[in-house]
Amino acid sequence: MPETAWIMAFVLVAMLELLLRRSRWKAQIPAILGATLFGMALVVLVFVVQQWNDGTGHLFHRLLFLDKQAVFFKIAITVATLLTLAHIGLTRAVLAVEFYVILPVVVLGLYLMTMAVNGLSIYLAIELVSVGSYLFTAFGRGAKPAEGSLKYLLFGALSSAVMLYGLSLLYGMAATLDFTNEVFVDNLAQNPVWVVLVAGFLVLGGVFFKLSLAPFQSWVPDVYEALPLSVAAFLSVAPKAAALLVLMRLLSALPVGFQLPLAVVSLASILVGNTAALWQNDLRRLLAYSGVAQAGFMVVGLVAFNKTGFEGTVFYLVVYLFANLAAFLLIDLLGNGQTDLRQMAGKGGEQPFLAMAFLVVAVSLVGLPPTAGFTAKLLVFSALWESYQTTPDGWLLALLVLGLLNAVVSLAYYFKLPFYLFFREKVAVAVLAEPFKMIHYLRIVLVFLLVLPIILLFFKPNWLLVWINAL
Repeated sequence: MPETAWIMAFVLVAMLELLLRRSRWKAQIPAILGATLFGMALVVLVFVVQQWNDGTGHLFHRLLFLDKQAVFFKIAITVATLLTLAHIGLTRAVLAVEFYVILPVVVLGLYLMTMAVNGLSIYLAIELVSVGSYLFTAFGRGAKPAEGSLKYLLFGALSSAVMLYGLSLLYGMAATLDFTNEVFVDNLAQNPVWVVLVAGFLVLGGVFFKLSLAPFQSWVPDVYEALPLSVAAFLSVAPKAAALLVLMRLLSALPVGFQLPLAVVSLASILVGNTAALWQNDLRRLLAYSGVAQAGFMVVGLVAFNKTGFEGTVFYLVVYLFANLAAFLLIDLLGNGQTDLRQMAGKGGEQPFLAMAFLVVAVSLVGLPPTAGFTAKLLVFSALWESYQTTPDGWLLALLVLGLLNAVVSLAYYFKLPFYLFFREKVAVAVLAEPFKMIHYLRIVLVFLLVLPIILLFFKPNWLLVWINAL
């Protein structure tokens, strides 16, 4: 199993760190560990792809379930891991050595989340990811990492407690936490609807935390500000991918319709994320609030609760993965680690390729053609309209209208950076040494690999939708 490979990667990286600590290669430990993990991730990706045709089945006494949905999301998580490691290596990010030791554990937890179909396995997988994420934040020095890690830990503990309480209620009503067991659905159906709604929503609270949905989003800007850009990029996409599949599995298992509460969460996330992002001049915080809004848009497809909505949500996730990783990388390259918006003034003339690439990413995040972000938003809102035509509830139409209006509002903050890049005069800053030419070319290649799918999937969305239809 690929999960075993990640355990081996953890052991290998930990042993390498111990062996090299007193050697003459001590200064190169981060680079060696990063290269080792990159190679292991490539091997794991091959293993995961081979699982596509392995069929479906329960594992570990029905705690886990392997199917094409799990395989697809594991591929997305592995790709995000590879791109993050490439970002770290090509920007020469200075990270704590412990990051490389903990990363395989976090990815293992994400893999388990994609396969978890039991309340116990879902909770343990989320906690495995959360503990590793807390440590990522705590490795930094200074006040911001301390504040960010404390907020992350406190909100994580709160969401875990809420989720555990919800699971205890579900177990009391259903006598099992196996969501694939017919007994679970039958027993819940015998209880009052409002009780099942409350218990289910408490369980979903833990998932909302990983998706950074309102009201569990307050930790996001401080954590992103405390983290290196490359690590923040990883945490902005990989946990969302795993949590999204957990959310879809839970919604399909719970017998009571959660459309209205989910619509409220979706709209609240969009409004909170967009409103807060409008006032940000630090690009980390801007992308943090942007991620809250984007998570809200993703959930719109699940509110529709139809096949088009499921496909649109998964398509949206893949596009968001490439766009957000590209955004963090481009900010890192354009600002040389600086994230103050004013420091970006006039850099469009100095680095036109990177500036134009960010413009494409911004257009995609807004949801405009000719980028796949437009296709993604079209799919989720089309699914919502389809659901409204089937069940003409006013709140569905309200979510549709307000969601589209907020997509327009996002223009104001996504185009802040392109405006500064191309239309503001350059600010005098210290000039850093030029990178080696080979590294420069490799950076361009990485940017190209991130931006290309954003454009291609607009013209050829079926290339991805064919795989999504098979889930």
